[in-house]
Amino acid sequence: MNEQRHPDIEIYIKNRSISSIQSWLSTLGDDSEISTSQDAAEKHTHEFSLTIAGTVIPVFIHERAAGKAWISVWFQSDKTPWVKDLDCARVASAALETQVRCIASGWQNGDDPDEWWKVEDTIEELIQWI
Repeated sequence: MNEQRHPDIEIYIKNRSISSIQSWLSTLGDDSEISTSQDAAEKHTHEFSLTIAGTVIPVFIHERAAGKAWISVWFQSDKTPWVKDLDCARVASAALETQVRCIASGWQNGDDPDEWWKVEDTIEELIQWI
């Protein structure tokens, strides 16, 4: 079955610091750079530029994206090493040794917006995240 590549990748990482996420991001590519403006710091957002195989990928991180425990990491490109969000969630969960969630599908009409993948300790399950 040929899977359709997601136009971008977004995952939610549970209870990890920005520095640990930044360290993980730096292992993914050839080069990474962070730019956080004063306004962005107050809003708990960070912008990265990650270069993977010669392609620059903008990465937007939002602390407290879903309560205090969850940090959103959004790769704003379809040129990531992953075909879909779940592929990235698997890698992040293993590398950061924590629970990672991602949308169950690629945000198409008719999809259940509350259906998510929960990935933790190599266990994957579909959940309702409301």
